[in-house]
Amino acid sequence: MQSQPEFQTPPPGCPAHADGMSTSLHGPEFAAAPHAVYTRLRQYGSTAPVELAPGVEAELVTDYATALQILQNPDTFARDPRRWRALNEGRVPLDSPVLPMMMYRPNSMFSDGATHLRLRQVVTDSLAKVDMHRVARHVDRVAAYLVDQFSIRGKADLIGDFAQVVPLLVFNDLFGCPAELGDRLIVAISSLFDGIDVERANEEMAGALFELVALKRALPDEDITSWMMQHPAKLTDEEMVHQLALLIGAGTEPVQNIIGSSLLQLLSEEQFADGQHGGGVLVEDAINEVLWNSPPIANYAAHYPTRDVEVSGSRLSAGSPVLISFAAANADPTLSASRQTFSKRAHLAWGAGPHACPAKDPALLISIRAIEKLLNTLPDIELGVPQETLTWRPGPFHRALNALPARFTPIRADRRSSAAHPAQQAAQPDGSAQDQGKRRKNGWWSGFLNWWKV
Repeated sequence: MQSQPEFQTPPPGCPAHADGMSTSLHGPEFAAAPHAVYTRLRQYGSTAPVELAPGVEAELVTDYATALQILQNPDTFARDPRRWRALNEGRVPLDSPVLPMMMYRPNSMFSDGATHLRLRQVVTDSLAKVDMHRVARHVDRVAAYLVDQFSIRGKADLIGDFAQVVPLLVFNDLFGCPAELGDRLIVAISSLFDGIDVERANEEMAGALFELVALKRALPDEDITSWMMQHPAKLTDEEMVHQLALLIGAGTEPVQNIIGSSLLQLLSEEQFADGQHGGGVLVEDAINEVLWNSPPIANYAAHYPTRDVEVSGSRLSAGSPVLISFAAANADPTLSASRQTFSKRAHLAWGAGPHACPAKDPALLISIRAIEKLLNTLPDIELGVPQETLTWRPGPFHRALNALPARFTPIRADRRSSAAHPAQQAAQPDGSAQDQGKRRKNGWWSGFLNWWKV
């Protein structure tokens, strides 16, 4: 297990212990070295005041035991953001970039009690019907298709060309999306993650999902969308759209970050790079390393105390957001014994308690199979730039690379590449990178379907 860096801690009585100032989680300092920030935050105790975005304050839990206590106590720590006092009192900017990730939506993530139980049961029961062998086969096809788009070039951005696209194409299949709807969803979701015209992207995603629900009402099939609407809970169309949006969003971002960060580990860390690329144990070990040290969702799971409460020496106010730092909790110095065992169960990357991630197994399968397919197809792949030049996307919630340039020996594209596909245009010199990226997103799903039919 990769050791955590050591940082100097101010002595007792230092103003840092009680200055009441919030630490920014949205600037370049945090994106570049989050664990240095977490170390400073521990000076406050088990929780610390942070700023998620200008004008958006929260308390961040950095202690492992405290994180578990909050995650497993829904009666005292609710998830419904309609309890958010500062937002209700108009003290939070309504155009804040973090609001789309924190505002109330009628889905299982932002609900409590009987409502949460009803909505979550639909999700878990439907996911239980997924054939994991089918998922594995589809991931193999998706990964082969994506590698086929850039293999002849001898270089690629393993984030934009691979990690970001794998979960989108896999979920389109799991949800039973036809070509045109799948393309629209990919464009909308990509725009949301990129922060491009967010309001319009939200509208387009909702419109595409409503059409998907209407289609499955008329023509149900063996897919998650159909199984959810056939559930005894009898979700309305609006409830269906919100649950689907949650599954797509909550599945895409973590999986792409797991794939990206794990590929970085495998291509750069000595303990992995000295082994054979694509070995199953090495890939799983790299993913476990990421889930411990660089969890894809680093700080999230906003809770709202139902009353003023003291936890592990920290005073938490009713209605004030309390976020869990999965990354900081995993790096809690008191966990040294657990970390030394290389445990795959003790980390908090998947959350805990009633809101723990219900799709952990599919997410791991998608990540492992995609990485193995890439490394086995391109056995001499290596980083295309010095590791120290890589940068991370700013923002309080995720741990995500901006790009992961790689190089390898060019190989002949698969015969199916002759099928027309917008992604191939990215290999051509004409057009800007922005135009090329737009063309790719506009046709990823239909392009894959055409490619697979040839």
